[in-house]
Amino acid sequence: MSSKESCRAELRIAIRQLTDRCLYSASKWAAEQLVGIEQDPAKFTPSNTRFQRGSSSIRRKYRTHETSVTPIAGVSYVATPVMEEDEIIDGDFYLLAKSYFDCREYRRAAHVLRDQKGSRSVFLRCYALYLAGEKRKEEEMVELEGPLGKSDTVNHELVSLERELSTFHKNGTVDPFVLYIYGLVLKQKGRENLARTVLVESVNSYPWNWSAWTELQSLCKKVDILNSLNLNSHWMKDFFLASVYQELRMHNESLSKCEYLQGTFGNSNYLQAQIAKAQYSLREFDQVEAIFEELLRNDPYRVEDMDMYSNVLYAKECFSSLSYLAHRVFMTDKYRPESCCIIGNYYSLKGQHEKSVVYFRRALKLDKNCLTAWTLMGHEFVEMKNTPAAVDAYRRAVDIDPCDYRAWYGLGQAYEMMAMPFYALHYFKKSAFLQPNDSRLWIAMAQCYETDQLHMLDEAIKCYRRAANCNDREAIALHQLAKLHSELGHPEEAAFYYKKDLERMESEEREEPKMVEALLYLAKYYRAQKRFEDAEVYCTRLLDYTGPERETAKSLLRGMRSAQSGFPSMDVEHFPP
Repeated sequence: MSSKESCRAELRIAIRQLTDRCLYSASKWAAEQLVGIEQDPAKFTPSNTRFQRGSSSIRRKYRTHETSVTPIAGVSYVATPVMEEDEIIDGDFYLLAKSYFDCREYRRAAHVLRDQKGSRSVFLRCYALYLAGEKRKEEEMVELEGPLGKSDTVNHELVSLERELSTFHKNGTVDPFVLYIYGLVLKQKGRENLARTVLVESVNSYPWNWSAWTELQSLCKKVDILNSLNLNSHWMKDFFLASVYQELRMHNESLSKCEYLQGTFGNSNYLQAQIAKAQYSLREFDQVEAIFEELLRNDPYRVEDMDMYSNVLYAKECFSSLSYLAHRVFMTDKYRPESCCIIGNYYSLKGQHEKSVVYFRRALKLDKNCLTAWTLMGHEFVEMKNTPAAVDAYRRAVDIDPCDYRAWYGLGQAYEMMAMPFYALHYFKKSAFLQPNDSRLWIAMAQCYETDQLHMLDEAIKCYRRAANCNDREAIALHQLAKLHSELGHPEEAAFYYKKDLERMESEEREEPKMVEALLYLAKYYRAQKRFEDAEVYCTRLLDYTGPERETAKSLLRGMRSAQSGFPSMDVEHFPP
């Protein structure tokens, strides 16, 4: 069996199993990857396509693939058992419980299965109890919420579930799906090490449950933790690594994994979105825009990840494109957190910050842990000069994800606005630690060091140098390095950076006020070094401008000509400026 056919066969079975266990999110993900597998042209006929009816038939027994799965590039993978349904079906009680579950009547579903011992019934009962506790927790959060929606409510089913599932685990009577629920419970109880162990056991036994991989990813906050996981070789592991590398800010590694997987899943919209996320983190906005345009052509009603696309359009100030996207998601599903964030970005770009905040608040009513909404709302409060509210919003974002550099950067900006550079510097350092290749963060730190309260110019120079080496798109670092070296009496270093900044402006064909400043400094510097030919070049260029710099250039030229002819001049301006 070819690698693609092996993946298809596994996914078709997995979709049925996941749907049967009400793991709809994981089932949807698996189905998206199924249709994302590139069709073999030799086998692409009307009767044999990836949309063929009846291709997902399922046998009710356990079996193991007889062939090892070799998805991509001839890499041998360990054969993995494909779990299928028990021969003994749990009966009508399971069907009734599943109906209650689908109607969100979780306690009724659990009650119906109280005496059923089949693996499916045990899983669905535990899952129903877990979700019943989560539902009640959400209700209590609304009733008892404090500032910024914070509350101390907990899932009251966790204790009893942990006790029961722990017993099952010790007795070795749990299937991979029950292990997934056990991992969820342990994670919420704060027992992260055991939760990782249990979730690894779950995905090794049944690798097609993407929900289990997602929970495991949330517990891998450091590279060392990821490397310590004992995961079986399977193509699902590559999907996991592509995603977790993204969270660990290993963007190039994530891109490599995604491109590797595209060898089999060449039509996967999910992989395209993952590539866009990595490119977004690398600030390759043109590429990100192109990918999302293609995604919308293939999946015009997609809302997932479109908030990131709106961020790109916002950064590029594409009013018409952002307006079209906002209208599109509004008509598709206006009560999705992503839709609200997109509309909020649209109003923010129009300068209607109060209306923007309304939509970010709406996103948070739909999902209190929507990190994007908290961060963007903080940005809006900064624009509205409401720094206390901005600080509160950014702090909530940091509580949700301490590794979100944007929230730390926002906190730094807020404290900078309040003229508290020590606090601002602290948060900028945290942000730069998490995203060391973003020049904006190093520039922000440098500006803190330049303030009167700190006045640590040597440290500022170090930060600007780091920014200049991080593809400083705003072109701030080189100019500031030149000015600081000039202030500190380092004319050679100042001339070096002025020249580099001038070369950058010339290569980009940009006329900026900084160009006049650079030309004037270099003219005076080379005049002082008695390199008259070089100085004349810069002075001649200054003659094309109006203003006092032109008169200064004329004065310098007269002075140099007098010096070369051996006669002193009274109007020579001596270096340094």
